[in-house]
Amino acid sequence: MESLPDAIVQYILSHLNNARDVALCNCVSKRWKESLPYLKSLYFPRNSFDGYTGSDSPDIVIWKMLSSITCLEELVVYSPFTSSGLASWLLLVHSSLKHLELRMDNITDYKACVDSPSKLDCVSAAKNLESLKLWGVLMANPPKWDVFKNLKSLEIVGARLEDSALSAALRACPKLTNLVLLGCEGVRSVSVELPYLEQCKLDFYGLGNCSLSLTCPKIELLEVQGCSWLRVRETTCLRKLLIANNSGRVYMVDFGKLSALESLSMRGVQWCWDAISKMLEWSSEVKHLYMKVEFTGDLESLLPFPEVDFVEFFNSHPKLQKFDIHGAMFAALCQKNSLKNVEQGFVIPCLEEVVVQVRSPLNAEQKMSTLESLLKYGKNLKTMVIRILQMKSNHSSSDDFFDEICRLRFMNRKIVRIE
Repeated sequence: MESLPDAIVQYILSHLNNARDVALCNCVSKRWKESLPYLKSLYFPRNSFDGYTGSDSPDIVIWKMLSSITCLEELVVYSPFTSSGLASWLLLVHSSLKHLELRMDNITDYKACVDSPSKLDCVSAAKNLESLKLWGVLMANPPKWDVFKNLKSLEIVGARLEDSALSAALRACPKLTNLVLLGCEGVRSVSVELPYLEQCKLDFYGLGNCSLSLTCPKIELLEVQGCSWLRVRETTCLRKLLIANNSGRVYMVDFGKLSALESLSMRGVQWCWDAISKMLEWSSEVKHLYMKVEFTGDLESLLPFPEVDFVEFFNSHPKLQKFDIHGAMFAALCQKNSLKNVEQGFVIPCLEEVVVQVRSPLNAEQKMSTLESLLKYGKNLKTMVIRILQMKSNHSSSDDFFDEICRLRFMNRKIVRIE
């Protein structure tokens, strides 16, 4: 390092971002210390001030480091801080700061949320942000944000939100292309209207009874967990869609034709059959279909799926390449009438990979017939994975069924695999 020109040393050290490493480098020599102004990114881990015995508070220490940097673009703070500390930092770096990530730690502190200015309100000073990520947020009241004209990515992880507060926050970010809300509770009804949004991941924690209305004509990827009612009308660009509800039920979906959809995943304990059948109808162009829904039925009644005609299903999804089928959907394809009227010349043209979960020996004959039919008509099938999970039965039918699956694997050992 001693033989390198100053510009090269500054370039190398400018790629440091951990605050402790930066502080240690400042102690090496005056030459290294003079590289501090050229830092582009600064990261304060959770334990940044463990064992710290200095007279200055952590807020002041961070302020002193930031005041030495001429053009900071990224600031990540996981260590504890106050709203006044945050306000003072952003006053220093707001003009150059593009990426901000904060561990707020106020999800249970209502007093900190209503204090003025709150930590959330202070964020408004960084007007040129391109990405903002917040951890552990209590958003009981609408944040006092001006419009972030350059903000493209907003991520909130682990939050307690009120509907009105979330709506106000989204209105302040009209240019978003990426929105992530993970582990968020308290939300009952969400309306998202973002004309440039391309990727959206929403994970609502709680009873699973939220409603979502999304108007985003450029949306390409959408993942939603915890909603019972979904309305997403403009979907001409949507390529990947995941809908899950691990706590509640999916009652209603309204998507329209999903002409660009390539990947669809439906998960949950219970979906109304109308919602399932509509999703299958709209996604006729899908290439990867993942289905793990255990029951259908309205309200409290848990019912098995009605019969799904094997031939009609695959004729309705001619581009299907990968099919992950679990739970009730596999049972529905295996009912007695599903394969009675296979038309001459029927093939499954594009199917290359099938993953099936089997948990019960009930209707073993029909299940074996369906597995054999996938092999017979899937002319381009390269892989079939059969996962046998928690098959509990004292009856000999379990052993017989397992023997049949093993026979199938032996006869098609280049394709079939048992896990």
